[in-house]
Amino acid sequence: MRKLEGKTALVTGSTSGIGLGIAQRLANEGANIALNGFGDLDEIESIRVAIEESNGVTVRYFPSDLTQVDQIEAMMLSIAQELGCVDILVNNAGMQHVSPVEDFPVASWDKVIALNLSAVFHTTRLLIPAMKENRWGRIINIASAHALIASPYKSAYVSAKHGVAGFTKSVALEVAGDGVTVNAICPGYVWTPLVEKQIPDTAKARGLTEEQVVNDVLLARQPTKAFVTVDQVAAYASFLCGDEAASITGSLQSIDGGWTAS
Repeated sequence: MRKLEGKTALVTGSTSGIGLGIAQRLANEGANIALNGFGDLDEIESIRVAIEESNGVTVRYFPSDLTQVDQIEAMMLSIAQELGCVDILVNNAGMQHVSPVEDFPVASWDKVIALNLSAVFHTTRLLIPAMKENRWGRIINIASAHALIASPYKSAYVSAKHGVAGFTKSVALEVAGDGVTVNAICPGYVWTPLVEKQIPDTAKARGLTEEQVVNDVLLARQPTKAFVTVDQVAAYASFLCGDEAASITGSLQSIDGGWTAS
């Protein structure tokens, strides 16, 4: 029997990148999956069917905009109706905007905070009651090395991720006696669409070429001089879902090629 057989996992921002990798890994372990995110609907349907058929689980897609509280609440009702109680919540959805603080668009600040931080609060508050009742739950917040350390021109993102770190610790203490663990994974730079899209903006903000951004800004932070892989993050998320990780809670798990060690 696979270790997550019969469990249901909601992975936000799971139509590409880290979220998709985690969804695929948890499905491989036997969990039914609620996908969430944006993208080409035909591509997403192909992804959904592929995960479902290759792992023998049920996979549903929910295109909710997590910057909108009413859409988060509606999504939770739909998931409960189609998949039952959510046992595993992976808060992965995120966005980035790179700009000097004096030029940072207010609308961009509000959207980054809404998606990267406030959505984590809303999904968690809505799912905790059932997890406590069931005496089992796993909440994994995909934070970032930027939950632990700052970079210039990313004030909204860094603020949100620091907030996720504090939120993780606080909620972990609240539910420590209820069979629910709450942890954050803090990856360094992972080669995903999110990272790829921010390279031109970073190049513009710093007056560098895009190649210089990759080599002298991104990978310069990671002593391994290599991007973290999606599979590495997904494997750690899977580990945190298992019984062997039942005593790990309130932790910020770095997977950053040594970035925060320096």
